Formats: sequence, structure tokens, C-alpha cells
Amino acid sequence: MLGLDITVIVVVVIALLILVSGIKTVPQGYAYTVERFGRYTRTLTPGLNIIVPFVDRVGRKINIMEQVLDIPTQEVITRDNASVSADAVSFYQVLNAAEAAYQVSNLEQALLNLTMTNIRSVMGSMDLDELLSNRDAINDRLLRVVDQAAAPWGIKITRVEIKDIAPPVDLVEAMGRQMKAEREKRADVLEAEGFRNAQILRAEGAKQSAILEAEGRRDAAFRDAEARERLAEAEAKATQMMSVAISEGDPAAINYFVAQKYTEALGKIASANNQKVILMPLEASALIGTLGGIGAIAREVFGKDGDVPSAIPVRAPSQPTRPARPTTPVYPAGTTDPDA
Repeated sequence: MLGLDITVIVVVVIALLILVSGIKTVPQGYAYTVERFGRYTRTLTPGLNIIVPFVDRVGRKINIMEQVLDIPTQEVITRDNASVSADAVSFYQVLNAAEAAYQVSNLEQALLNLTMTNIRSVMGSMDLDELLSNRDAINDRLLRVVDQAAAPWGIKITRVEIKDIAPPVDLVEAMGRQMKAEREKRADVLEAEGFRNAQILRAEGAKQSAILEAEGRRDAAFRDAEARERLAEAEAKATQMMSVAISEGDPAAINYFVAQKYTEALGKIASANNQKVILMPLEASALIGTLGGIGAIAREVFGKDGDVPSAIPVRAPSQPTRPARPTTPVYPAGTTDPDA
């Protein structure tokens, strides 16, 4: 009985060991490959899995989460023979655990060398200016090339980013001088454009001023011409009325017209600056009488109350014309005869 009990216990223990060895737990984010007698058969997904004990075994434990691969700094010679230093970072994820395990040896090292090689190839085919200004284009080209090359390994390259591009120090100084020269040139161009615009504005202002001045002169000339035309019309109308009065034999109107012109002529003679001594060929009483006659004529023409009479009477001169007395000359003070 004792030997039978021991045998049963041994059998139970062996059965438990076999059962435990056939149960495999895969953590989340990983995939295990199963090999039967050294040959790949299937892939275990995260969770509880059962394999055949002593026949199947776990081959490779593959991380299927997205991973980061740091690309070290390397020297790159551009198409225009400029030497620059560049480093990058790559992100990848395993989509097929079996291909990643059995299609390539040392997956991380293979991806690192593949990315470095394509960085030198892509950046070496570009000029320095294009290289510094088109970093997004470089990233896109690297992503397409590296992803296509890593596809047979069951790898998906999600991103490739250039972290830094460092040209040589002397080249950076030359670029700084070039940039300064470009900015000074741009400033000179802007200043010249501003001066030209100011000149254009001043010319436009002068043009508008000249136009307005010409329009003002034209309006003034037009108004002067209109005034002269109105004056000429008035003179013509007065002359016509005088001609009608003369033709009708109206001496009062003729006397009024002559007296008015006579008075205007005397005013012009008295206001002349070049006459220091005025010889009057008439007496003061005669001038006063003439003015009185003008007033009488005006009253006859326009009436006492300023109304125009219906008929203008014809009246002879009130006094006969007296002969003019000899003109008494006016000499300077203290002398009676210019020959004295």
C-alpha cells in the first residue's frame, strides 16, 4: 500500500507539471511565437494560451507596442558640397511578430542602420539652402523610404523626425552676413519705394493744386467776361435809350447825360496825382449853378418823389450863359508874378 500511494502521488505531480507547462500567459503589449521542434507554428496573443507540453515551446517574445529609436548624430555632405551634422528620431511598431522574429536578426540594429543610411541618401541629394528650409519634406521622404524598406520585417514606421541640422561654424557666419546684406538691401528697396511714393503723392498734390488754380482762374475769367458783357449790355442799353431820347427831341435827357459826364471828368481831374496846380476855366458860381441845374434836371426826369413822370416837359435853360471871366492863376505863397 505504501508503494502504491507513492506512485499515485508521483503521477499526480507529473500531471500537474505537464498541465502547468502547457499553459502560457502573455502580457498585454507583447506577442509570443510558438515553435514545435524548432519550427514556427503560431503566435500567442495577450491573455491565457495553451500549448502542447514538451512538444511546443515559446520561441520569441516580441514587443508589439510603438517604440522609439534614437538616431545618433552623423555627418552628411549635401549636393553643393556643404558638410552638416544631423540627428533624428524614429518611431516604429511591430505589426507581424513572426516576420519581426524570423525575417531579420537584431531588429533594432537593422532599423537603426536603415534609417541612418536613408538620412544620408535623402539629405545628400539636396542643396544646403533647401536642406535648411524644407525639413518637413525631408521627414516625409525618410518616412516613405524607411517604411517601404522595413515592410518585409513586419514593421510599420510611424514617424521619422529630424531633430537638428548643424552646419559648420564658418558657414553659419557666412549665412549670417548674407542674411544681413539681404535685409539691408530690402530696407534700401523699401526706403526707395517710400521715397518714390512720396514723390508721386507730392506730384499728385501739385497736379491737383494746379488743376484747382486753373479752374479758379477760368471761373474768374468767366465771371470777368460775364461782368464786362453785362456792363457792355448796360452801356448799349443806355446808349440806345439816349438815342431814342435824342430822336424824340428830349433836351432834358441830353442835358442830364452831358452834366453827368462833365461831373465825372472834373472828379478825375481833381483826383490826379500829377497835378500840383489846377487852372479852372470857370467860376465857382458857374460850377455851383451847373450842379444845381443837374439837380433840377434830375427832378424833372424822376419827379419830386422819385417816380418817373408820364411825360417829360421840355424846358429852356433858366439863365443865359454868361461869358467866362479871365482865369485867375494861383501862384506860390509870397509871390504875385512868376517873372518877379
